Parts: sequence; structure tokens; C-alpha cells
Amino acid sequence: MNLGLDPWALFAQLISFSVVFFVLWKFAYGPIFTMLQTRRDKIAEALANAEKIKGDVARTEAERQKILTEAGDKANKLIDEAREAAARVRELETQKAIAAAEQIVSKAREAAAQERVQMLGELKREVGRLVVQTTSTVTGKVLTPDDQKRLAQETEKQLAA
Repeated sequence: MNLGLDPWALFAQLISFSVVFFVLWKFAYGPIFTMLQTRRDKIAEALANAEKIKGDVARTEAERQKILTEAGDKANKLIDEAREAAARVRELETQKAIAAAEQIVSKAREAAAQERVQMLGELKREVGRLVVQTTSTVTGKVLTPDDQKRLAQETEKQLAA
């Protein structure tokens, strides 16, 4: 039974196919498969790094929000402290102004009192002089210095009462 197969030709083609298969596997498919595996590994590593970076970004964002919140709280606290300090300074300055005003009023009262005393003294002297002058004119005689002094003292006593 001869099916039209030549066993030597089949054997030669089998050896040729094996050699071509080995050469292709060694120099073409092997490096291609190695390169594909390397690319798969790099892609897997890049995906892992991307996930890690995504986690780092999320942590960094949370930390940034926390820092911003803390900074806002500190800023609000500083603003409140500044307002309180300003209120204290304003109150202190108001108290100083009130004290200065009271001191000015007190000095003015003292000056007015001194001026009043001085004016009363001048008024008493003037009234005494007028009484002596009037008395000497009415009586028609010249008063001695002792008489003038006595009349001035009597007039002062009556004015003081």
C-alpha cells in the first residue's frame, strides 16, 4: 500500500521543519516572548506604582487639608487675640484719657478756686478802701492809719459772715 508517500522525503521534510522551528524559536520567538514578558512585568510594575502614587496623593491631600484647617484655626485664634488686645488697649487708652480729663478739670477747679480767693481778697481790700474813703468823706475828718486798719478789719468780719 503505497499512499504516495515517500518515507525519505517525509523524513527530510520533518528534519527541515524541525531545524526551521528550532531556529525560529531560538532567534525569533524566544526574544519576542522574552520582550513581551518584560513588557508585561513593566506594565504591572507601572500599575502598582500608579496605585502607590494614587495612595500617596490621597494621603498628601488629606494632610494638606489638615494643615489648611489647622492654619485657619490658628489664624482665627490670632485674630481673636488681636481683637482682645485691641479692646484692652482701647480700654486702657480710654481710662488714660478719662484720668487726664479729670486731672485737667481738677487743675481748672483749683485755678478757679485760687482765682476766686484772690478776687475775694482784692474785693475785700477794695471794699475796705471804699469804706475808709466813704467814712472819711462822711465824717469829714482824716482817719489815722490805726482807724483805717480797724475799719478794714470790721468790714472784713462783716463780709465774711
